[in-house]
Amino acid sequence: MRRYGKHTDEDDIRFRPNRKGNRPRSTIRPKHEDAADGMVLTVDRGRLTCLVDGRVVVAMKARELGRKAAVVGDRVSLVGDMSGQKDTLARIVRIAERTSVLRRTADDDDPYERVVVANADQLAIVTALADPEPRPRLIDRCLVAAYDGGLDPLLILTKSDLAPPDKLLETYETLGVPYVVTSRDELADGGAAELVRGLLDDKVTAFVGHSGVGKTTLVNALVPEERRRVTGHVNAVTGRGRHTTTSALALPLSGAAGWVIDTPGVRSFGLNHVDPSRVILAFPDLEPGTVNCPRACSHDEPDCALDAWVAEGHADPARLYSLRRLLEVRERHDGD
Repeated sequence: MRRYGKHTDEDDIRFRPNRKGNRPRSTIRPKHEDAADGMVLTVDRGRLTCLVDGRVVVAMKARELGRKAAVVGDRVSLVGDMSGQKDTLARIVRIAERTSVLRRTADDDDPYERVVVANADQLAIVTALADPEPRPRLIDRCLVAAYDGGLDPLLILTKSDLAPPDKLLETYETLGVPYVVTSRDELADGGAAELVRGLLDDKVTAFVGHSGVGKTTLVNALVPEERRRVTGHVNAVTGRGRHTTTSALALPLSGAAGWVIDTPGVRSFGLNHVDPSRVILAFPDLEPGTVNCPRACSHDEPDCALDAWVAEGHADPARLYSLRRLLEVRERHDGD
């Protein structure tokens, strides 16, 4: 609401310089107290698909949000037409504070950080045991991104009929990451989905994995009807059909209370944005030992206090090795 007259001061009015017929404009923004709450399901070329009171609504970001972007998983407030009918468009006027973020850069030397998913509780890292071969470096990078962003990791190993999981699981044993092992038959007949479903109940879970590991097959088994319902509705409203895993997509978990977020297949996971001081928080047995570390310690240098902390028996040496292995992936990118 504008407030001109005797209650107006100079901070309430902006002028556009060098324009004829310039009119004063108030900088006071509406509070949108009647805005409806929603969740962003997917983003496609400036259009955001949201779930509002059980309806799928297409929206755009309001100008007053400036450069602040909404991503899949964001809790938002919307105004305007929220009927969800064809040719209608709502506006996102607020983005709630995020509880977690999954971020990546294109490569390690890329300074541009992109938030892929917001407010997820856990990150399901899907990898095949064979065909294609496991990529431990990529798994490590996903683990670092999860720890850095405040997500709990979950490891899902597929195609166990082609290769045993023991060697790969041994690599991550000291991290205490929960895991599920499935076969090709279980992926095909839905058995894998039942093994995984119990770990997703009442959580928002983002799925990542590179091409060919069975990620999308597993997600489709977890949400057999929802992908068709949501994307079909959006395509009818917008006339666009590009709502696949070329962009992240949030779907309600069938048969349980939870959300599944399918993300595009990844070939690399840049970690230029990661701060080692955030990763250490995922190691509560090691974190207290950093008190005596030198400033900006990389936790892998001669003066690192973690060596003494472990030597005194406060933590398992294997845990320190795991931490340093994860932090090392920030420094090199060797094809994963």
